[in-house]
Amino acid sequence: MTVNIRAWVAELIATFALVFFGPVVVTVSLVIFKIEPAVNPASILLIGLTHGLVIMLMIYAIGHVSGGHINPAVTIPMIILKKIKILDGIGYIAFQIIGGILGAAAHAIILPQGIGVKYGLNQPGAAIGHSEPTAFLVEVILTFFLLFVVFGVAVHHKAAAGWAGFAIGMTVAFDCFVGIALSGASMNPARTFGPAVIMAIQGQAGAFNAHWVYWAGPIVGGLLGAFIYYYVIMNKKDRTKS
Repeated sequence: MTVNIRAWVAELIATFALVFFGPVVVTVSLVIFKIEPAVNPASILLIGLTHGLVIMLMIYAIGHVSGGHINPAVTIPMIILKKIKILDGIGYIAFQIIGGILGAAAHAIILPQGIGVKYGLNQPGAAIGHSEPTAFLVEVILTFFLLFVVFGVAVHHKAAAGWAGFAIGMTVAFDCFVGIALSGASMNPARTFGPAVIMAIQGQAGAFNAHWVYWAGPIVGGLLGAFIYYYVIMNKKDRTKS
């Protein structure tokens, strides 16, 4: 069985970009620029737009190579719905995780002061009382809409050409605007896993606190968003063509 190594490498590079540039903006805005308080309109705008723009640009860069998943919560529904072969999907997820770890490692090397914000690690916020179940629900909702949009603009055969990157990137951005103060707005296990691994390697406490939230929430929300769009919004004829 052949595998698409180029697609795997593309996913690694794109996930590196997300887990480098997104968290670096967290460090720059909160540690270097010292924007106070930590959760405020200026920092949320900077962080949200950076995550959204990175996703948008990476989708345009690698979408024609790998589909531009950049997220295990996107790849898993694609595997289940047979939009990608199982072996390729496993490769995507493995390389996304490696890209996330490398992105977080580069962050730690270039800006070690990023430890002050845990290298952008997603965690349940004070606004929800640091509640893990509430953060899980937030991640389910955010990722539901992310995958709902992904299937609408990138999977459906009637989607307008050329808009997938913009639509998906802006969905990530507005999810961040709402979710940063609540759950950290991960929507992506690789986005959270990378900083957690680097913190653990450095011997920092709490690296994997509430970590289950950022695997279970995006995967559950992603599956719900993908399945509802695919089986409810799309008719049988659309599904056979997409």
